[in-house]
Amino acid sequence: MDLNEAIFSRRSVREYTSQTVDNQTIQKLIDAAVYAPNALHQQPWTFTVVRNRKMLDEISRDAKSYMLANMTPSAQADQIGSRLSEPDFHIFYHAPVLVVISAAQQGPWIVEDCALAAENLMLSAYAHGLGTCWVGFAQRFLNTPDAKRLLGLPEEWIPVAPIIVGYPQAVPIDVPRKAPTVLHIG
Repeated sequence: MDLNEAIFSRRSVREYTSQTVDNQTIQKLIDAAVYAPNALHQQPWTFTVVRNRKMLDEISRDAKSYMLANMTPSAQADQIGSRLSEPDFHIFYHAPVLVVISAAQQGPWIVEDCALAAENLMLSAYAHGLGTCWVGFAQRFLNTPDAKRLLGLPEEWIPVAPIIVGYPQAVPIDVPRKAPTVLHIG
């Protein structure tokens, strides 16, 4: 697949089939992720692959409760809170796999490094016919002691990018992009 095709065609997927994604394919996605640029070649990332449906359901439920209890009031929070309050809303959209990209320790550029790894993983997934979505609803909860215990993560790991992976049920609609503001100097 052409890189530009992947960049311009990949979309966040929120509807998945029940088809499993084999370990070999997940490993290929992780192999692509570790080729991401990273500050000082520190490669701070770790990858936690979650396939256990009960665990995904529990994280979804607990993350929704955590978000609702810790949101700062705003117009956007009202919209998000309404969605999170729906009993049938599953933050992982019933995807068969969650890959949590974490940093192994604190550092000045761990978020950027893990985000770059996540983008490589998502582009590679698209090239393999898979859908992905970065699940922001899970981020803050995954950094709690309770979530780290549930996942078996070492206390010093910092979850950055919860990415769901699976076979798309449908092709997401192409959403138009806003024209960027570009400032040319010199």
